[in-house]
Amino acid sequence: MRLCFLVEEHYRHDGMPIEVIRQLTSWGHQVDVLRPGGSLLRMTEAVRAGTHDAWVLKTVSGGPGLTLLEAAASAGMTTVNDARSIRGVRDKALAAAIGRSRGLPLPPTYAAARPELLAEIPSSEYPLVVKPADGSSGRAVYLVSSPDRLAAMVPELAREGMLIAQPYVANPGIDVKVYCVGGELYATERCSPLHPDRAVQERRVPLSAEVAAIVAQVGAVYGLDLYGVDVVLGPDGPVVVDVNDFPSFRQVPDAAARVARAVLGLARTGQASGAATLTPRPHPAHPAPAPVQVPAAAGESA
Repeated sequence: MRLCFLVEEHYRHDGMPIEVIRQLTSWGHQVDVLRPGGSLLRMTEAVRAGTHDAWVLKTVSGGPGLTLLEAAASAGMTTVNDARSIRGVRDKALAAAIGRSRGLPLPPTYAAARPELLAEIPSSEYPLVVKPADGSSGRAVYLVSSPDRLAAMVPELAREGMLIAQPYVANPGIDVKVYCVGGELYATERCSPLHPDRAVQERRVPLSAEVAAIVAQVGAVYGLDLYGVDVVLGPDGPVVVDVNDFPSFRQVPDAAARVARAVLGLARTGQASGAATLTPRPHPAHPAPAPVQVPAAAGESA
C-alpha cells in the first residue's frame, strides 16, 4: 500500500509516529512523509485523488497539517483519523459542546475569547480549570482557586487565545488515560498536570467496565478510530477531561506494530469512524471486562 504521513515539526523526531512509519516500511509498504510546518506547500498540487491509500496526520493543535488532511478528505481519500473528527476534538470548546449534547460525562464548560470575560463565571464554580481551547500535551493548564487569582492571571492568559474554563472535579491527583488502537482499549494511570507534586510514574492499570463503556462512547460520538481519552475518577463517577486524536500510545504493548496494523486496516476498508466493538485489554493481573458494543457508524457494517 502507499500511505502519506503528515508529520508536524513538533513530532519530527518523536517515536510516535516515526516508529510506525519504520514498521510500515519494513513490511514493504511505501510511506511518503510530508512536513507541513517545514515545507513550502503548493496546495493546488499537494493533494491528488488516487495517489495514496490513506493519509495519516500527527499534529499539534493549530498546525498546518490539518488543512492538508482536510484537502485530502475533500478529494475523497481516506484519512486517519477522519479530518472532521480531528477538528471536532482539537477545538476543546467545540468538543465540550458536542460531547455534552451527546451524553458524555464532561464538566460544564465556559469559553471566552478574552480572559477578562471569565470573570463573569459565578464564584460558586471555583476552583476552575482554565486552559487554551487549542491546547495539547498539558500546555498552559491552570487550576485557579478564586476570582481574585483569575484576575491576577489575566496578562498571562491573554497570550493563549480562546480559553475554556471548567469547574474542577475533585480527584486523587491521578488521571486515567485510555488508548484505543485497532478496536482494543489499554488503560494507564499517570500524574495529573494539575498535581505535579504527585510522584506517579505512568503504568498499565486494569480497565473497569464503566470507564471502557465511556471510552467506547467517546469514539462513537466524535467519530474517532485511533484516540486517547483522559478520565478523572470524581466523587460522582468517571469524568472525561480530554480527548486526543493519535496520541502517544505510551504503555501500549508493541504500540508501533499495533498502530501500523490499525492504519492498514483503515486504509483497506476506507474510513469507518467508531469501531463496532472495542475490546478492553486485560491488565496482567486482572481479567478483561466484556467487550463493549458500539453502534456502527453510517455506512459501516456491524
